[in-house]
Amino acid sequence: MLAVIILTVIIGGSVFAILRWNAMKSEVSSKPWFAGFVDVTATPTFAFEQLGTTKTRDAILSFIVSSPKDACTPTWGGAYTLDQARDSLDLDRRIARLQQQDGNVAVSFGGLKNDELAVACSDVESLKKAYGSVVERYDIETIDLDLELAGLTDTAAGDRRAEAVAQLQSERRAAGKNLAVWLTLPVAPQGLSETGAGAVARFLAKGVDLAGVNVMTMDYGSSRIAGQSMLAASESALIQTQRQLGILYQRAGKKLSDSTLWAKLGATPMIGQNDEASEIFTLDDAQGLNKFALSKGIGRMSMWSVNRDIPCGSNYVDVKIVSDSCSGVKQENRAFSVLLSAGFEGSFKLSAGMVTTESKGSTVQKKDDPATSPYQIWATSGAYLEGTKVVWHHNVYQAKWWTEGDEPDSPVLQSWETPWELIGPVMPGEKPVVQATLPEGTYPEWSGTAAYDTGQRVLFKGIPYQAKWWTQGNSPAAASSNADGSPWVPLTQEQIEAIKSGQ
Repeated sequence: MLAVIILTVIIGGSVFAILRWNAMKSEVSSKPWFAGFVDVTATPTFAFEQLGTTKTRDAILSFIVSSPKDACTPTWGGAYTLDQARDSLDLDRRIARLQQQDGNVAVSFGGLKNDELAVACSDVESLKKAYGSVVERYDIETIDLDLELAGLTDTAAGDRRAEAVAQLQSERRAAGKNLAVWLTLPVAPQGLSETGAGAVARFLAKGVDLAGVNVMTMDYGSSRIAGQSMLAASESALIQTQRQLGILYQRAGKKLSDSTLWAKLGATPMIGQNDEASEIFTLDDAQGLNKFALSKGIGRMSMWSVNRDIPCGSNYVDVKIVSDSCSGVKQENRAFSVLLSAGFEGSFKLSAGMVTTESKGSTVQKKDDPATSPYQIWATSGAYLEGTKVVWHHNVYQAKWWTEGDEPDSPVLQSWETPWELIGPVMPGEKPVVQATLPEGTYPEWSGTAAYDTGQRVLFKGIPYQAKWWTQGNSPAAASSNADGSPWVPLTQEQIEAIKSGQ
């Protein structure tokens, strides 16, 4: 009888916890939020507790890493254990002071300079306890995992990390508590690297309910196209990551809507002078990124770092050398925080209980209509020259190189895996683009009796065409109405303009 009573209490307690947690879910907010990273161990010490007097009260404290003496012991920057940070940095009291003023803290694990816990701590149970001790110590509901170098490339560490976090999140939810998990990853204008995408896939495979993926829109190096602004590079990085994230969730068996995927994205620029000497993220870039983020419905905006959100002053000799305590550009105090946070009215405290749910509704694609499509509709058997524009699933794509049989919206993670570049959607009211013409004599006029080899060009009513395969007697006129069956493909606008200019 006693055993029955105990079992009833245990089951009843678990049910109550789950019901309590489900009730909490209805109180969460999906509003986008802003919180800057604060480097806790940087010198001079940044008084993040004073953020409570500003409009941007929330902070992401960084970084928790492995102790050099004990791999499974969490420390601040490898320099202070949690108890030492309490005594030497007065950290617990400062967090409590911020919370008194309605500010909140999340904690970031990892970073560039030290070992993230999972890299050095090889036991999953000990790793879970290490993460959990930080969560409990500071009474937080949101963690951020900043994965760089070995933290990103060490696959065994990645498996341990995902397993430990999955267990911790599951246990907390069973106890009626929240644990939002964000991954912060390096990015290029082309999107996440293979290792970055692999880190996301690993967490999804282990059953972690990711709050989102925060990309470090900074330090692009050679991945940034010549002449591409920091703003344009950052926008491209976010667009590509959103596309990749959709594929990763699909592969994990969950289809999310575009709006849900955007809400699972975060952006973290390095304000002012970046580590790359040629890269400067300006106040205008900050304003532009904020506008772009709000237009897309991005769920999170952060920055590296709040410590740096002041001008360097006249005594700082070389602003091209990155400082931990100033931005290196002319600005007012906290100018980047103000610009980047505009419109981000939520808080990670309110969104921590959100649960990812699969999108419902029809996935049937409406057919593309040649009468309302600016370019030819892509066909499986069509061959397309570099620069050719096509319409597919109501979007315009352009061929990056000669292609045949490659579906424009095929779900590939890396942009180099597809010959197609997405230009944008077909706009309401569009009509077929009139094909440009070339002067008579540029190429031979098409003849119904002549035979043409693959690659030969002809003029048909002033429009240049190229043979996709050997043909005789097949008029180029059919190319527009039956692109897949026609042996002819019209030259692109870019190719015609190049021919006209003699290039």
